[in-house]
Amino acid sequence: MREKAAIALFLLISLIANFSSPLYSQPSDSTRVSDRDPAITIEHTEIIIRNISHEITLSFKDPALRKQYEGKQVDIGVNDSVRSVKVVRGRATFEKKFDREGKLVITHGDYTYRTHVDPIPLWFSIIPPLVAILFALIFKEVYSALFIGILIGTSTIYAHQGAGWFSAVFKGIFAIPDTYVLHSLGNTEHLSIIVFSMLIGGMVGIITKNGGMKGVVNVLSKFARSARSGQFVTWLLGIAIFFDDYANTLVVGNTMRPVTDRLKISREKLAYIVDSTAAPIASVAFVTTWIGAELSYIQGGINTLGLEQSPYNVFINSLAYSFYPIFALIFILLLTYKGRDYGPMFKAEQRARSGDVTSHRHSNEDSAQSREIEVPGHVRPKGFNAVIPVAIVIFGTFIGLLYTGWDPQVWANEQLAFSKKLSVIIGNSDSFKALLWSSILGVIAALLLTVVQKILNLKDTIETLINGFKTMLTAIIILVLAWSLALLTEHLHTADFISQSLIQINLAPFLVPALTFILAALVAFSTGSSWGTMAILYPLILPASWLIATQAGLEHAIALNLFYNVVSCVLAGSVLGDHCSPISDTTILSSLASSCNHIDHVRTQLPYALTVGGVAIGVGTVPAAYGVPGYVTFPAGILLLFLIVHFFGKKSMKAKPLFKKI
Repeated sequence: MREKAAIALFLLISLIANFSSPLYSQPSDSTRVSDRDPAITIEHTEIIIRNISHEITLSFKDPALRKQYEGKQVDIGVNDSVRSVKVVRGRATFEKKFDREGKLVITHGDYTYRTHVDPIPLWFSIIPPLVAILFALIFKEVYSALFIGILIGTSTIYAHQGAGWFSAVFKGIFAIPDTYVLHSLGNTEHLSIIVFSMLIGGMVGIITKNGGMKGVVNVLSKFARSARSGQFVTWLLGIAIFFDDYANTLVVGNTMRPVTDRLKISREKLAYIVDSTAAPIASVAFVTTWIGAELSYIQGGINTLGLEQSPYNVFINSLAYSFYPIFALIFILLLTYKGRDYGPMFKAEQRARSGDVTSHRHSNEDSAQSREIEVPGHVRPKGFNAVIPVAIVIFGTFIGLLYTGWDPQVWANEQLAFSKKLSVIIGNSDSFKALLWSSILGVIAALLLTVVQKILNLKDTIETLINGFKTMLTAIIILVLAWSLALLTEHLHTADFISQSLIQINLAPFLVPALTFILAALVAFSTGSSWGTMAILYPLILPASWLIATQAGLEHAIALNLFYNVVSCVLAGSVLGDHCSPISDTTILSSLASSCNHIDHVRTQLPYALTVGGVAIGVGTVPAAYGVPGYVTFPAGILLLFLIVHFFGKKSMKAKPLFKKI
């Protein structure tokens, strides 16, 4: 029944997506430049979005023309208008918006270029990610959901380029692997995440097979003897690995999974704790891999406005308004302390207490993976066989961050405090190199410990390593599809549509932070990237918020506090949207590290993230914008979260002391 409903929904969405598209092929009246005049070529994007500026470049290939025009203004005819464009390195580049279907005619002297342009409506840009998210949540299957979302986008692109509807779908299918998947895999950062994930998976496979993980479980079991204390220990580890969200997610999830399984904590709860500690702590801590990107985005906004503020000072002041990340970390503690849950998470925890930590439809797959890394009977569990490789990954990453970001001038600057020096250096580091270096060292350490102690021979150890790689395949497929969809949303300007739609609302200056928070959450939810959201919104929102505040006649100090609030809201909203989105890379990695079904993780985490987000806006962001101090807003928000857990939560754990005496 679900399959029939999915097909019907796909056909309906396809019709909607192609509603404004040509249903039959149109003869192209574009003229190939090389056929007419090889001395001049025209370059412009094939994906034209309505009312979005697109670059058009006229290149002079003839050396004589290049020499004649270099550094000078040339007149270029664009449809019925003439533009004067400066030639730089033989290229004259200008921007043009297309508001309707029609011809594009570019002329220069005797040269004429003609083509037909059918711009895609900007509103359509939200359809592919929205379809993918809805399909995933409704049908609880993420692979086909992502594929269909991308296919709708690629088919519409070809339809607006003149292809017939069926031809557009046919071409759209081929565009998924040959354009979007390949381009996503061509991104070195994406490849770094794949390799890092595989190496961590291989290391976990070895330290599980050699008994190291079981030894860690035995040690942690002395502290985590109940579901409550197990969740608290997981939270502590999440806070401890604060410097990078990827390392946090994979290390904590893989390390604590055997412990939480033994304590009958659901995989959904483990994934939630892992996901909701990783990004929140990395986004607000002073020394993290996030700080460099955050400071660069803030610096861009400051430069535009001409404010006499350092980006680091702006970041520090914005922490007073970081309600969502801080509330998210505290909310986990409240759930653990009260032993209560609600919504889908309560059902998952009830199921786990009965002995089934995973949903039934995925238990077979999980047990198959467990058999692959089963500890041989002759192996004596020794915790150091796991602690040493994991410690190498953790501390190796930190050392790698220092090495790749080292700047002698920053370190020698006596005017900077130690913490700020450290923050600047790590902010300028190459986090992906650090993660790759530390993870390969962790694998080598695990391999040597296993072979030298003769726990396993070299052949069996390598086979275990390969099996560890295999466990990452499903998550890597989801990641690649999610990255492909994110690239499609970039081409379709999804973020521009959401931003323009909400910014046009005429709001009072004191409501701008709340609008910013919602806007950032929507963009991150639709694109699946908190970093991408920050890159898009910081240059857009910071100047706009300052302009709104100054035009309203606010005093400088009040306008500056609003500015700090907005800076924080872009970051906080990005993290919230990232937590709620099924296509987010960190959400996918949390499911991977916890061996939790991805859609189960999203469904159970969503109510908690929205609860914290609602409290962050209502009790934190809005009152703070009106001048309510932090010593009122933070306690009030924590109290409200406590009351929500107390009155809406149901007992999912027995009332036992958090820790028992050892």
